[in-house]
Amino acid sequence: MFKGHPKGLYALALANTGERFGYYTMLAIFTLFLQAKFGFSEGLTSNIFAIFLAMVYFLPLLGGWLADKFGYGKMVTSGIIVMFIGYVCLAIPTGNDAFGVVAMAGALFLIALGTGLFKGNLQVMVGNLYDDPKYSSMRDTAFSIFYMAINIGALFAPTAATKITEYFMGKHGFSYNGDIPALAHQYLENAAGMTQEAMTKFETLAHQQGATDLTSFAHEYIDVLSGSYHWGFAVACVSLIVSMLIYVGFRKTFKHADVNAKQQAATSKEPIAELTPEQTKSRITALMLVFAVVIFFWMAFHQNGLTLTFFARDYTAQQAVGLDRLGFDVFNLLLIIIAVYALFSTFQSKTTKSRVISAAVTVLSIVGLVIKYKTSGDAPVQVLPQMFQQFNPFFVVALTPVSMAVFGALAKKGKEPSAPRKIGIGMFIAAAGFAIMALGSMGLPTPDALKAGADFTRVTPNILISTYLVLTFAELFLSPMGISFVSKVAPPKYKGAMMGCWFAATAIGNYLVSIIGMLWGGLPLWQLWSILIVLCLISAIFIFSIMKKLENATK
Repeated sequence: MFKGHPKGLYALALANTGERFGYYTMLAIFTLFLQAKFGFSEGLTSNIFAIFLAMVYFLPLLGGWLADKFGYGKMVTSGIIVMFIGYVCLAIPTGNDAFGVVAMAGALFLIALGTGLFKGNLQVMVGNLYDDPKYSSMRDTAFSIFYMAINIGALFAPTAATKITEYFMGKHGFSYNGDIPALAHQYLENAAGMTQEAMTKFETLAHQQGATDLTSFAHEYIDVLSGSYHWGFAVACVSLIVSMLIYVGFRKTFKHADVNAKQQAATSKEPIAELTPEQTKSRITALMLVFAVVIFFWMAFHQNGLTLTFFARDYTAQQAVGLDRLGFDVFNLLLIIIAVYALFSTFQSKTTKSRVISAAVTVLSIVGLVIKYKTSGDAPVQVLPQMFQQFNPFFVVALTPVSMAVFGALAKKGKEPSAPRKIGIGMFIAAAGFAIMALGSMGLPTPDALKAGADFTRVTPNILISTYLVLTFAELFLSPMGISFVSKVAPPKYKGAMMGCWFAATAIGNYLVSIIGMLWGGLPLWQLWSILIVLCLISAIFIFSIMKKLENATK
């Protein structure tokens, strides 16, 4: 899996890991921050979240265009610096007045702009490493490894955000409760308009936190929780410094890949093969059709930071018991990942010594997991909403060797699906993921009924965990394969721009995320998830209907 790749792959992957750790730490608490600090409604929060994500994934189009003119490396370095400034601005605590909103918006723009300069161009350089015939057959594997590295950063992000939140809340004598921020804002804005059920609930929760004066408690709780989120955003500043050090320190391993078509033409002594206008048109058309499909995948997938987080906060059990407790400790997840990789190494190693060491690591990891579970006692584990976001990156990292083994076995038999076919399969799997949510949401009150104080029993965390598992299978079929497809098919003169278009399609999908958020209110939850099921199924059917055109473009 890891053998035979150029060293530059690992340098670029690690640089991206650091940046993604900071980004996903911020994203894990972003919507919670908007509602806790400013008291925004789900609809407004959804719009802000969607616009930010759309900018994050649309601006790589600008970054790609600039890179095609001035070079990929310059844009990556500039992106890290701009992102750092944005995260510093976001980490500075401001009031929840108009100035605070404007300051937040400016910080988000800088983060999005920096990401636009950084993200796509880093991935183009990864693809350039595999233009060398020596490595060309390993392109899909390389992007799977690169994608896994992204998710290693994302895996630890929710835990970082959670620990910071718990520390600063505890420092002021509070504990986190997801119901309090909305009730506190309701009380401060219109206490007289609260239903009796909502007022009783707020009074009960306030007394549990040791409060005697509701007004003072509401102000202080909002300020303390918002302050803890600002400290969470500061984590991204540190992670970017680490990314810059890795990128600069190991630059010599990928410097040869930091060459765009213009620079290559100026330095090459041999004529560079040009595509005919017809080939260029065919390839760009194929890419645009794929981009149209992935819009709807990202619309569904990135509900993880929006409506799936709302669901975690408002409908899911706030404590985990029994075996479920294991999943809410990131170090338990790390032991599982180590066991999975060691087990694969046991079967793939070529020497007896390597197989024995790998088998020993597998056993030790499992034993460590059992010991941690046995010694943790029977006390329930407190579950914060953002903690669910660690399951997707965990499943990506743990399942990547599984998917690569399956695709590798199929390739040996000449039966591995093409990249476009994998994307279509991924869309069917995504539909299955939201089918789990639809079934699990049957009988739950609407969000509007919940705000009015409707009584219900919170659902098991396993509904969200199962959904993230299935969506991860979809992601592994679609995202790394899509990036690999773009790097392979894009005409040389337009590599940066085409990678930018991939992200622009992602941006459109991310903006459409807000549709489900804006509908979050009066509609039954199962109907909301069904909208995503239908869109994923339509997209899958469409991509299979144009499969021949897509596969011909890669020849």
